[in-house]
Amino acid sequence: MSGWTPEERPMDIHLKYGFVALNKPAGPSSHQVSSWVRNILGLEKAGHSGTLDPGVTGVLPVGINNSLRAIEAIHLGHKGYVGVITFHRDVTKKEVEEIFKEFTGPIYQLPPVRSAVKRQIRTREIHSLKLLEKQGRDSLFSVLCESGTYIRTLCNDMGDAMGTGANMDELRRTRTANITIEDTCTLHDLLDAYVFWKEDGDEELLRKAVKPVEHMLSHLPGAVIRDSAVDAICHGANLAAPGLSSIVKDYNQDQTIVLYSSKGEAVALAKATVASTKALKKKDGIVADTNRVIMDPGTYPPGWKKH
Repeated sequence: MSGWTPEERPMDIHLKYGFVALNKPAGPSSHQVSSWVRNILGLEKAGHSGTLDPGVTGVLPVGINNSLRAIEAIHLGHKGYVGVITFHRDVTKKEVEEIFKEFTGPIYQLPPVRSAVKRQIRTREIHSLKLLEKQGRDSLFSVLCESGTYIRTLCNDMGDAMGTGANMDELRRTRTANITIEDTCTLHDLLDAYVFWKEDGDEELLRKAVKPVEHMLSHLPGAVIRDSAVDAICHGANLAAPGLSSIVKDYNQDQTIVLYSSKGEAVALAKATVASTKALKKKDGIVADTNRVIMDPGTYPPGWKKH
C-alpha cells in the first residue's frame, strides 16, 4: 500500500510534507522567524511566504522541507489585514469612508524603495476596505486585497488623495489565501509542541502547529490523478488524459492547479493546458504541464511504462 492521507501520515513524514502557519510577533524579521522555526524543528530547510516588516504581526506561512517547493503558490490567494491609519489633519468619519470607497477596486501602486520587486507602477485589486473604528486622527480599518499590495503605500496614497497626508501606524495580517489567524501558532506554541512530542511521544499539539501542505494549497483548484500516474508525475512528467481521474474544483486553461493522489495527497503543482470541463472528455494528449513536484519519487510504485 502506498502513500497516506494527509491526516494519517507518520510524524516523520508529516514534518516532511507540513508547513507552519505562524503568528509572527512584532520585532524580528520574517527571515529571522523562519530560521527559528527551522531550528526548533531541527530541520535543514524552512522559508516564509509574503514578507512582513519587523513591526508587523500576524499570519506568516513558513514552509518546511517539501512544502517549500509549493510555498510561492500562496501568492495566488488574497491577503487580509487589520491596521491603523493616522491622518495628519482632522478628518470626519464620512471623509474617511469616502476615501476608502474611492480606493476600493483596482488601484495603481508604486512599490516602496526598499521592496523586493522592481519599482514600477502596477495595478492591484482592493476587494474590500472598511472603517471599523475612528478616534481622533486614527482610523482602524480592515482590508482584503490582492497579493503584492503594499498597505503602507496604500495609506500614504490615501492621505495624499485627501490632501491631508497620512501614514500607517499599526498593521496585522489576518489572512493569507485560506490560512487565517485562527490557524496560526506562536513560536512558543511550536517549541512546546515539539518538546512534548520528543520527550513524551505526544503528537497532538505538534499536528496542530504543523499543518499538512494540502491546507496551504486549499485555495487552488485541483484534479485527482490515478495511482498509476503518481510516480511519473513525481519524476516531472506532464499529466496525460488517461492519468486524470476526477476534478476537485473546476479550473480554466492556463490556471495553476494542484494534482492530488486518490488519498488526497498533494503530488505536484501544474499549469492546466485545457479547462477542467474539457480535460475529462479527452482520451489522449496532455491535460496539465507539471511545474512544481511536491511528493518524493518512489512514494508510489511506477505505473506508466517507458517507451
